[in-house]
Amino acid sequence: MHPQPPESPSLYCTPSSQSRAATPSPATRFFMTKQQPPMMTPTPEYLYQHFPGKTRDRLLLRNHHRTDPAIWCTAIICLIFSILIILFGITTLIVFLVIKPRNPVFDTNHASLNVIYFDSPGNFNGDFTFLANFSNPNRKLNVRFEYAVLELYFANNLIANQSIKPFSQRQRETGVVKIHFISSLVYLPLNHAMELQRQVLSNKVMYSVRGTFRVRVSMGLIHFSYWLHGRCELQMSSPPSGFLMARTCITNR
Repeated sequence: MHPQPPESPSLYCTPSSQSRAATPSPATRFFMTKQQPPMMTPTPEYLYQHFPGKTRDRLLLRNHHRTDPAIWCTAIICLIFSILIILFGITTLIVFLVIKPRNPVFDTNHASLNVIYFDSPGNFNGDFTFLANFSNPNRKLNVRFEYAVLELYFANNLIANQSIKPFSQRQRETGVVKIHFISSLVYLPLNHAMELQRQVLSNKVMYSVRGTFRVRVSMGLIHFSYWLHGRCELQMSSPPSGFLMARTCITNR
């Protein structure tokens, strides 16, 4: 007898228990897929070690990200701005070294003391005229006094003040401004009031004129501003015809 050939498997047969155990279910395949580790971008060191030159270069170029054009524009603007600041600083330094700008000078050669009297102890009244000389000693620079205030003091007590309208001066130019100080019922400490009366009797009144100025210096397109302070210590004869007997004036920043 010939052995019977094995039966061909039916298309509709049910898989065995072993086959079912070896084949994962759809849910199992879903979780296995989720648990696979994420793909990591190879580092340049890894590419240099495991890939030849051309392949490595193509991978490196593929991983390279283009820079945002806005970042490039911002960087270029910052660079231009920095270069302009550096050039301006160098130009200003050259101007200072070559031209050697000098401060305008505040001085006086005439003053008159017209009135000093007291309504009551400590209430001072006065009339004082002061000719302020302003000169620009620079040969290549123009100056402009944008702000100017003069104050009159006796023994460090402010007794009058006066402002001056803005004005300009060219190279080596000198100008005179007449200042009229009026003091009305200005309080003075009793000891200072007695000292002023004593100076009037001795025909030697000591006044102080202090100025604060905002100066703008110009040379073509280059200009800069700074604060300037002037001070004149005056020795006057007694009113009503008091005149300038001696003075000491200084001007600095």
